[in-house]
Amino acid sequence: MFIDKALIRVKAGDGGNGAVSFHREKYVAAGGPDGGDGGRGGNVVFLGNRDMNTLIDFKYKKNFTAQNGANGSNKRCSGKSGEDLIIQVPFGTVVKDAESGQVMADISGPDPVVIARGGNGGWGNSHFATPTRQIPRFAKPGIPGEKFDLQLELKLLADVGLVGFPNVGKSTLISVVSAAKPKIANYHFTTLTPVLGVVKVAEGKSFVMADIPGLIEGASEGIGLGHEFLRHVERCRLIVHVVDVSGSEGRDPKEDFETINRELANFNEELAGQQQIVVANKADMATEEQIEEFRAYIEEKGFPFFVLSAATHQGTEALVRAVVNKLDTLPPIKRFEVDYVPKTVDLSEEEKWKFNIVVEDGVYIVEADWLVKVFGMISLDDEEDLGYFQRILRSSGIIDKLEEMGIEEGDTVSILNFEFDYVR
Repeated sequence: MFIDKALIRVKAGDGGNGAVSFHREKYVAAGGPDGGDGGRGGNVVFLGNRDMNTLIDFKYKKNFTAQNGANGSNKRCSGKSGEDLIIQVPFGTVVKDAESGQVMADISGPDPVVIARGGNGGWGNSHFATPTRQIPRFAKPGIPGEKFDLQLELKLLADVGLVGFPNVGKSTLISVVSAAKPKIANYHFTTLTPVLGVVKVAEGKSFVMADIPGLIEGASEGIGLGHEFLRHVERCRLIVHVVDVSGSEGRDPKEDFETINRELANFNEELAGQQQIVVANKADMATEEQIEEFRAYIEEKGFPFFVLSAATHQGTEALVRAVVNKLDTLPPIKRFEVDYVPKTVDLSEEEKWKFNIVVEDGVYIVEADWLVKVFGMISLDDEEDLGYFQRILRSSGIIDKLEEMGIEEGDTVSILNFEFDYVR
């Protein structure tokens, strides 16, 4: 069963709680606090799998949760971090935030992508010992992991997309030029799923062709089956528009051509300007007058034009050569840019944005309870997260306050025991 859309919920692991513990050893008095930190929760990671070609695995299983971090223990022992949850999806899967529709990831390569980050572990009481508070009897709880409702959309990775009305010969064409074997018969909607075929041109040179089924007038508005598959055209570098030049279905080839292009443009305006080759198929059933009239119409619009009969293999080699030459001039398969903007941390009005800054031994110490929540959402090893963190510090007024207090380039800022060098 071919399924190319799915709605799922993912939840990263919660961070483990910090421990409250005190060192106890024979003949050692007042050993002091030695509570360890909680482990970090596991991430939810998406990984592309070339052997998968459908989202059917997500039809029945909708909820995915990564492992929580373990709690800290005595002797400053940190809890074990939770294991990441790896979710495998087909190459070409676009992951969107279901609420906003923003793109969070385009899984089109072999690199794993972290979608939901596990929460940081809470600090044990060993972190909170000071000269004036030598017996801290408290620790910090772990931070909850991120959770999202996700919309998964599979958009096939194909160099060439075959478009056209049903029964114009797209399935026959892809079966002739590649090893794909779609079911072929003389009735509408025979092809109920997109079909991929690899067209081998020469040693080490090939391209992927996709038969996009079911396009009819009104497809972009949900009529027929075509609206289910229009998304698969979005990635194609080149469109091969197949038209029944013989008019065997009782339609006008010119009207067919304009109708399909209109549906593509209505679905996505970018498709209106997509590179396109027009194929006049079923030439063996057409008159010379029909072919030449259609040729003049298409060439006047500036499109490359080819005449062929897929059923008899007439003209297929010339078409394949033209496709290869055109692909050599086009950019690689489209990847969707990530435009997801993380929500700002959820704070009550009372605590937004309360903070206090003190200077001890030349170090600017920033104190704010809400910063614990912020740290639970970011990774200090990630540049995007650091940029988000800096925006939070700016919007909260912390940076303005530091500058007002006379902080200089290179001075040290301490936030929750993490030290940073101040840079203007």
